[in-house]
Amino acid sequence: MNASPEFEREAQRQQALMRALWRDTEPATLQAWLSDAPARQQRGLQAYRINAAVSAERALSSAYPTIAALIGADSFAALARDLWRQRPPERGDLGEWGEALPAFIADSPPLASEAYLADSARLDWSVHRASRAADATEAPAALGALATQAPELLLIELRPGTAVLASAWPIVSIWLAHQARVVDDAGRFDGVRAAFDEGRGEHALVWRDDFAVGVEALDAGSAAFTGALLAGACLATALDAAGDTFAFDQWLVHALQQRLIVAVHPMETP
Repeated sequence: MNASPEFEREAQRQQALMRALWRDTEPATLQAWLSDAPARQQRGLQAYRINAAVSAERALSSAYPTIAALIGADSFAALARDLWRQRPPERGDLGEWGEALPAFIADSPPLASEAYLADSARLDWSVHRASRAADATEAPAALGALATQAPELLLIELRPGTAVLASAWPIVSIWLAHQARVVDDAGRFDGVRAAFDEGRGEHALVWRDDFAVGVEALDAGSAAFTGALLAGACLATALDAAGDTFAFDQWLVHALQQRLIVAVHPMETP
């Protein structure tokens, strides 16, 4: 059945309105669809835009609390509005919006001079994604295959949402300092200052344990090993990536304590 002219006109009006809302700019064609009641429609559009800007800032600050704290409320609000205009949401769930912010920061002249911000944003987003990751099985991982199968034939599956990030900056120290319970503790940034003075970078491990998300610093070997597992490498390849100084037994004990391992699969049945 063909749609009526009135239906088509209303659909076009709504499309124009959404373009104006998402982009925060008025397409020239919008005025034609507002001609019936321009004052009322303009007021409505302005209200939608204000609500959209507030929603953008709220959604982004939830996903990037460290960045919001580092650059301040006013600068973060402006950043959220800029991202909303240039990289508007593609889904209705605003919790899925904001992945582009690290690259957006890296390309922003006012922020690019603080090079650690983009990597700190990457860590914030990894934490956000981990918090929304699917639940893993609660059954203990069966580890018997580690003793009976060759490493070339085994895959170690890690919890959904697990991520490893490498940075030339102390991103874990920065993140942890902003998680401090006592916000007026002046000493909580001492470690961050020391890391910057030493020019020390950090590898970050992010994982979800029940409703909490954990973040910790890894040594280079553990980061390479864990990253290889996340990329789908077999145990032997991951061990090669970790290097000669990597101690698998220590990694395994720590991973079990964190409930990081979901399962150990033979290669034939991943």
